[in-house]
Amino acid sequence: MADRPLHVVFGAGNVGQALALRLSSLGFAVRVVSRRRPSALPVEVEWRSVDVSDPAATTEAAGGAAVIYQCLNAPYSKWVTEFPPLQRVVLATAERNGALLVSLENLYGYGPTGGAPMTEDLPLVATTVKGRTRATMTQELLDARDAGRVHIAIGRASDFFGPGVTEGSTLGERVFGNALSRRRADFIGNPELLHTYSYVPDIARGLATLGTDERAADQIWHLPGPETVTTRQVLDLIADEVGHPVESRSVSKITLRALGLVNPVLRSMVEMTYQFDQSFVLDSTKYEETFGEAGTPLRQAIATTVAWYGNRHDAAHKDRSTVASPALSGSPETERKEPKP
Repeated sequence: MADRPLHVVFGAGNVGQALALRLSSLGFAVRVVSRRRPSALPVEVEWRSVDVSDPAATTEAAGGAAVIYQCLNAPYSKWVTEFPPLQRVVLATAERNGALLVSLENLYGYGPTGGAPMTEDLPLVATTVKGRTRATMTQELLDARDAGRVHIAIGRASDFFGPGVTEGSTLGERVFGNALSRRRADFIGNPELLHTYSYVPDIARGLATLGTDERAADQIWHLPGPETVTTRQVLDLIADEVGHPVESRSVSKITLRALGLVNPVLRSMVEMTYQFDQSFVLDSTKYEETFGEAGTPLRQAIATTVAWYGNRHDAAHKDRSTVASPALSGSPETERKEPKP
């Protein structure tokens, strides 16, 4: 790594892993920092096990970084209390290392826009607990920038989907997985409204651009993704790919609130349902006009995601068949069931 700029990615979830792969393909030295080893990283990508709540260990793990990417998250039911401290540690780490900080954000800070497209110059006027938390986290980054303590680039994306995305997404297992298995697809809100969905490979490509193009520094950017259509159109495209109709069910706010009585994750989602009760459109014109990059066409992104789910389904079916056969497994017949989403 001595002769190449070091890019350090904090967080090894779907976006963090995709970003590490993208940066490595561009020829940069890449280090991923997370508690647990990612399932798939190329041998040329270094990995370090670190608890980011430990400032000293975190600073050491990022030693020598030219660019630091904040792709961490926190459990959704504890998002408000656990996420801000994690970002503060990463921010302080970037300051100590003199590194550019590229931070991935969602769109909570804007709050409801009445269906108007979201642009980077919108004020952060959210009224929800998570929205106010996100706005405060953003302001901490901007204050550090304005004080000259660190250079930053903020990349914002909407609800994400893609290969490997199963949980923690409205377009995950309960939509793609259910559709492939001929089960009813579940989603939140009104499917006839426009809604921007971000594709993980596009998010990774956008963050890599923010970390490698000097024009991105000290600004906020909406990362490009597939074209915005209604959720109903997304379901229709999924049906085309799986080769059969996809039945769907919309989970209402009342139902979500009732389910939240016994499920803290669902309970914490209730306040954010406004995103699915009005058009939710992310405008990435600024990014596309500056860097000349657009997102992956929606049909292509959905086809790739369905193919990933299909391969996983086939592999799981093969595993069950192998274990269930005494002649092949050499052990008593055992039934292995996939966990229900």
